[in-house]
Amino acid sequence: MAIRRIVVSGGPGAGKTTLWREIAAAYPERVLAVPEVATLMLTHVFPAVRNLEERYALQRAIFAVQRSLELAYESRLSPGQSLLCDRGVPDGGGYWPDGHEAFFRDMQTEWQTELSRYEAVVFMESAAVGGLSIAHGNATRSEDQLAAVEIDRRLSEVWAPHPKFQRVAQHADFARKVAQGRAIVDAWL
Repeated sequence: MAIRRIVVSGGPGAGKTTLWREIAAAYPERVLAVPEVATLMLTHVFPAVRNLEERYALQRAIFAVQRSLELAYESRLSPGQSLLCDRGVPDGGGYWPDGHEAFFRDMQTEWQTELSRYEAVVFMESAAVGGLSIAHGNATRSEDQLAAVEIDRRLSEVWAPHPKFQRVAQHADFARKVAQGRAIVDAWL
């Protein structure tokens, strides 16, 4: 059976979007690329988050839009095509202040239900885990190095139970890291 949904996830400054773009460009007939909702929301809709209530509101909005966007793209899939998602619905659990279990309760769903929406997960570990800078690449990023490491850990905790979870460790050679992620997805496709 063809993989219908592949998610590229990971902490801030991990290279997710770079990998997502590279795969989408390499396989235009095989994948429909679903963009990252959080960056779109923070660029065009939500102001920068200033407090806990705004964090909750943002994550609730991302959850709803991510789910709807994936469904809209899925309706356009041709036979043999896969959705390639830059982040997935469960990512909100890594950003939820009260932890991922509270996130899924608040969203009125189950953690395993949301994980099962995706057939495969490539997890790009944040450069911050290796002490490398994450200061470039995303104008909406607000995390410092320590926060990025913590978010990476929390996101990994959310996704790691997935049966087809593949981690790509941080690496000083960014091109090598992206190539490792690409090799994983190439094998799936």
